[in-house]
Amino acid sequence: MIIGLVGKPSSGKSSFFKAATMIDVKISPIPFTTIKPNIGIGYVISNCVCKKLRIKCNPKNGRCIEGKRFIPVKIIDVAGLVPNAHEGRGMGNKFLDDLRQADILIHIIDSSGTTDEEGNQTNNHNPMRDIEFLEREIDYWIYSIIQKSDTLLSHAKSNSEIIKILFDQLSGLSIKNKDIENALSKFNNPISTDFATTLREKSKPIIISANKCDLKSSKNNVEKLIKSLSAIPTSAEAEITLNKANENGFINYISGGDFKISKNINKEQEKALKIIKDNVIDKFESTGIQKCLNKAVFESLEYVAVYPVANPNKFSDKDGNILPDVYLVPKGTNVKELAFKIHTSIGENFIAGINARTKKKLSSNYEIQHNDIIEIAFAK
Repeated sequence: MIIGLVGKPSSGKSSFFKAATMIDVKISPIPFTTIKPNIGIGYVISNCVCKKLRIKCNPKNGRCIEGKRFIPVKIIDVAGLVPNAHEGRGMGNKFLDDLRQADILIHIIDSSGTTDEEGNQTNNHNPMRDIEFLEREIDYWIYSIIQKSDTLLSHAKSNSEIIKILFDQLSGLSIKNKDIENALSKFNNPISTDFATTLREKSKPIIISANKCDLKSSKNNVEKLIKSLSAIPTSAEAEITLNKANENGFINYISGGDFKISKNINKEQEKALKIIKDNVIDKFESTGIQKCLNKAVFESLEYVAVYPVANPNKFSDKDGNILPDVYLVPKGTNVKELAFKIHTSIGENFIAGINARTKKKLSSNYEIQHNDIIEIAFAK
């Protein structure tokens, strides 16, 4: 599971990355601050099954706080993209090559309108132009890769041949056969930007983050972006501040919600927190960072969380750790596929699954449901 962060220079991508991962990265208003991609681990949050079971879990990866399970996901933040990058402007298409394995993209928009398409300071810039040019650049990137198979495609005698050629060429972009088939059903000519657009929409879905939502100049743009594109208002700077205050014990805060002051703070700190409360939390319910990550994984990609265990009676692994692991798998994944995901040898020697709650045996084609707890029985 890889979430890619994209956007023009100075849109707040690196701030979003830091807010999501709390990894210190260079943040600057100067375009192209990010040259090499930043890679880190963020978390999606799901209600942990421990609460309903009334047991205390001890996760090996991630953590559980007040019944909220933090499940790790990989996040990559790449260099900013400028118009006509496919012609070599800015960093060119280099940043797109860093996103080959991304399952979904979060487009970080500067909703304040104070930076132009190149990331330079300006006023009254329309963020819709940023969305249009970025999607166009990704389309040209995919199109340029397809073009490399021009000769082979021109000699293909059937759709199945075309699909095989395209899959071989595009598999490195995490593009699936069904994505190619869907695009071909709409456009007979695969060497076209229309075909590339359809592939991008299916294989690299995009969520819009209306960043800097707390700035005065953002109000109208945020409203338009929410209405037209279901954008999520975000303030990466507010999330960073709240995470740091939480780490230092000044507030109690779980990403995605409100906060409570937990000990005495000075007037300057109190003022900073009040600004976040008034301009972000009360207006938009949260900083939006967690909402973007959760929407990407659980809504757009339709992943579900599953807890594999070795002992279904104690909901533990072989060492007695209770609910130690959570796997994120695409909706429709069956038990045998989960077994292979845990370990190849477990999949190869698969016998059956067992629902740890009901103790009922599950066939190999049972589709995993969100928050299932499953033991995999296999030949040893």
